[in-house]
Amino acid sequence: MLKFSGSSVVAALLIAVVFCAFFFCEYLIYFPTILKCAWPKLSYARGGEGTDGRPTDSAVRAMVLSDTHLLGAVGGHWFDKLRREWQMERAFQTALWLLKPEIVFILGDIFDEGKWSSQKHWEDDVRRFHRIFRHSTDTELVVLVGNHDIGFHYEMDWFKLQRFEKVFNASSTRIVTKKGVNFLLVNSVALHGDGCPICQSVEKDLIKLSTDLNCSLQNSQSDGEEMKNCGGSRTYPPTAPIMLQHYPLYRVSDASCTGQDAAPPEERHLLFREKYDVLSKEASQRLLQWFKPRLILSGHTHSGCEVLHDNKYPEISVPSFSWRNRNNPSFILALVSPSGYSLSKCFLPEESTVIGVYCSAGACLLLLLLAHCLWMKRLLQLSLFLLGKHKSL
Repeated sequence: MLKFSGSSVVAALLIAVVFCAFFFCEYLIYFPTILKCAWPKLSYARGGEGTDGRPTDSAVRAMVLSDTHLLGAVGGHWFDKLRREWQMERAFQTALWLLKPEIVFILGDIFDEGKWSSQKHWEDDVRRFHRIFRHSTDTELVVLVGNHDIGFHYEMDWFKLQRFEKVFNASSTRIVTKKGVNFLLVNSVALHGDGCPICQSVEKDLIKLSTDLNCSLQNSQSDGEEMKNCGGSRTYPPTAPIMLQHYPLYRVSDASCTGQDAAPPEERHLLFREKYDVLSKEASQRLLQWFKPRLILSGHTHSGCEVLHDNKYPEISVPSFSWRNRNNPSFILALVSPSGYSLSKCFLPEESTVIGVYCSAGACLLLLLLAHCLWMKRLLQLSLFLLGKHKSL
């Protein structure tokens, strides 16, 4: 019959506590958290056809996240890098497995040091990105450019922009069409309005896209009349676009933002700086006039917010996906059809919860060790007592 010493039992308990805490915090916690998320219903108010909560064949299942900020070689501590990247990898891979989006958008600031990284460090950052955000061929990954990827306006240049576009094999300003839905991707870093070469090129592309979209819309509304001659313009589905960009459109501050992922109360009334925290008033108005988007999705602030521009253009600021920027990261689930859309927000595990579990496990370990030491002390005292009694006999 097997016999176990007290030390063996304590050692087994210690190993069990460590293993359970690690397995829960590093793997298991993501499943129950993301299982709470669900694709939204397409509401009649927004022109949707489906109302039973299940994605319809005509709707696009889009997952939208922002500001991953993969740490670089200069400012990234190895443990910080390991911890945050593991969190994003487990969250992203679990979300893909459970939710099965058709397309994923990342709204810029993919990298933290893209604006100054050397070619060697850039290649290492890209390699880590592709490992963390790996996906099957059933899911399309679309990446937008942010100020940390190519630098703020005064730091960006053609080399950094083209290096970014080469990695993701696409222009930073374009329209992605899926199931009749137009997703407009805007390089908002280049909307400074000072006539810089990159700014001129991006604005030229935007004007061309606006002309093509408006021509497609007008021709669809001609009701049998003579079609408008668009001069060789590309034809898009005749629907107002979903506009995605890194910088939010102009707003004074986050004072009106609410919710558990909004900016902290002490930061909400801080005034935003145009062309740094948000786009300028002029650039924002141009985009709205050119495209008349039915929805704007943006990042950059690392906090959530809902804004209605000109009483008809809704904008959602998507919080950061990384623990490095906030305790409760999240992403957006969007169900989009040519005539409607619905959104829901999916929160990831909070870093404070994981830290709390590890602290509780550490406290359990200390209690077990303390109990073991007290037990050994009592056992030793008993042994000495019995030995002394034996000698006296």
